[in-house]
Amino acid sequence: MPQSLAHVALVVRDYDEALAFYVGQLGFELVEDTYQPEQDKRWIVVKPKGEGEGEGAASIVLARASNDHQADYIGDQAGGRVFLFLRTDDFWRDYEAYRAQGIEFIREPNEAPYGIVSVFKDLYGNLWDLVQFTDGRA
Repeated sequence: MPQSLAHVALVVRDYDEALAFYVGQLGFELVEDTYQPEQDKRWIVVKPKGEGEGEGAASIVLARASNDHQADYIGDQAGGRVFLFLRTDDFWRDYEAYRAQGIEFIREPNEAPYGIVSVFKDLYGNLWDLVQFTDGRA
């Protein structure tokens, strides 16, 4: 039975500030922003440009923390490790574009056996790899 990752939930402090970062600065596409009155929350889905459509396309649900326990994990969902990996087909194009948008890179670009990679922080401090695979992996 084929399976694929549909969504990853990313705990955020505020919907609109998260949208400003992910759509405005990183250039992700807004897939859905629907108010759910029964839970007084929004269902917000974003994805990197070029991620594809339908089954097999991974996306991020921007999930506002609904209690203090959840809020404790904003910006540290992976305990200080890189949490998400953003694949690109042109590392230097995206690296320079993100730097121009004020994205903070905490590790300089590195050419590794698998490709070119650098680590950046999102607006809350979660760590991301920006990576261009050059070893033939999908």
